[in-house]
Amino acid sequence: MNTGARLLIVSGPSGVGKGTLLRRVLAESGLPLVFSVSATTRRARPDEVDGREYHFMSPAEFESKRRAGEFLECAEVFGTGTWYGTLRKTVEDELAANRWVVLEIDVQGAKQIKEQFPEALSFFIEPKNLDVLRERLRGRGTETEEAMQRRLATALEELQHANEFEYRIVNDDLDTAVREFNVILQ
Repeated sequence: MNTGARLLIVSGPSGVGKGTLLRRVLAESGLPLVFSVSATTRRARPDEVDGREYHFMSPAEFESKRRAGEFLECAEVFGTGTWYGTLRKTVEDELAANRWVVLEIDVQGAKQIKEQFPEALSFFIEPKNLDVLRERLRGRGTETEEAMQRRLATALEELQHANEFEYRIVNDDLDTAVREFNVILQ
């Protein structure tokens, strides 16, 4: 069974609007798409719910799962000791149920997934420019200045990998970006 073509990799800098875009795509595509909830060692923000935005884990629990091979991909990101990863069983169960699985992951994770599933479709969501990205991060109100600078530095690195993805979508106008994404899926 070729399941890689039913795997969608979505990456792009933090704050570019991937989550908002994907919620709309999942609601409007008409395809049996499911969002794979990533695991992380970071603390939940006040409006986040365990199992909805992320599977929030202690560093020890994450490390145990990592050593046991329970992640399709995982990496420490933003230089803070925070880990993110995609749980293997979750993805395999959804693919076995004949659903399309959407992975919202960083550039490192995207590369790891593409090595395992070369047929997976990959999308890079990018901002109109860095000023827009900077304002989106500031608008969240969840980042310290130091954290925001780390995210912006990471964004610059990630933008250099945009050409490694099959599809690039500029998320300047949400309606347009959703339409472009859905046209590609059809």
